[in-house]
Amino acid sequence: MKVRWGIMGTANIAVWGMIPGMKQASNCELYAIAGRDITKAESFRDRFGFTKAYGTYDELLDDPEVTAVYIPFPNSLHCPWVIKALRKGKHVLCEKPLGLNSTEVRQMFQAAEENNVFLSEAYAYLHSPFIRSLRETVSSGIIGEVDYIETAFITQGYKEDFRLHKELGGGAMYDLGCYCTTMIMSLIDSEPEYVKANAEFSDSGVDLMTSAVMRFCNGARASFNVGMIFGEESNSRFDRLYIHGSEGSISSDVEYNGSGDVSYRINKGDSVITKEVSVPNNYSLEIEQFGRCILEGGTPLITPEFSIRNSELIDKVLGEIGFYG
Repeated sequence: MKVRWGIMGTANIAVWGMIPGMKQASNCELYAIAGRDITKAESFRDRFGFTKAYGTYDELLDDPEVTAVYIPFPNSLHCPWVIKALRKGKHVLCEKPLGLNSTEVRQMFQAAEENNVFLSEAYAYLHSPFIRSLRETVSSGIIGEVDYIETAFITQGYKEDFRLHKELGGGAMYDLGCYCTTMIMSLIDSEPEYVKANAEFSDSGVDLMTSAVMRFCNGARASFNVGMIFGEESNSRFDRLYIHGSEGSISSDVEYNGSGDVSYRINKGDSVITKEVSVPNNYSLEIEQFGRCILEGGTPLITPEFSIRNSELIDKVLGEIGFYG
């Protein structure tokens, strides 16, 4: 049995990420594609093998054969369209960050509960065997109690992109910082006690670079750096993860959402242990897991509680840097 998926929009992430992942997922049927331009939607249908193409998003949501939808819109459009889809009885996988603030996130999950459908925030990287291996290593106690995490995600700048527009939910924190906060929150099981942050802003009012430090109620600390600052034509990026424990540490330069043969290092005393992990398409793993929830009644890996907690942390960071005005 397969889930009939509809994709709302012809965004680039659907082309290079989600659609290839869907094609590899055993429980997924590429059923419908919708766009603002019927010609482009039809080209996607023919190129990728969708059954239906629609020139409006509402037409896709009105199709009773569509079971679940994937929403990759600019961040400011997530909340209204997610709620509309949920009220149409569709299960929804929405790109990160789910909402612009924790209030929006709570509203969306409330709508999902009221309509008895699943909603999950699309963090494909959290479905990776690499992340599972990291968490198992931390849980094993080999590095003792985690007392500090540092992570970074820095990419090229952009000449013109929705990420440069505040009204569309742009900025480094929304686009990249959410990766860092979810990584930290998935490894530290405690609530933030305080958060301090600073940022460099563009003329349009979005943060081009944000740095934050935080302390959790269990005494652990964390910091992260995110930015859209490298050369506009470079395609360069920098990813880093360092986990310090009372008896050792873990370090990795694996890209967020990286695939293929990857590794991280466990540093304990004078010894270094390298852990090798084979990572398939994370988007495929994400679609299959969400599909099992629909077909078998499981729980999405990215739970409502996790998304709400993460959105509250992002709220604190954005408040610290003065993003809201």
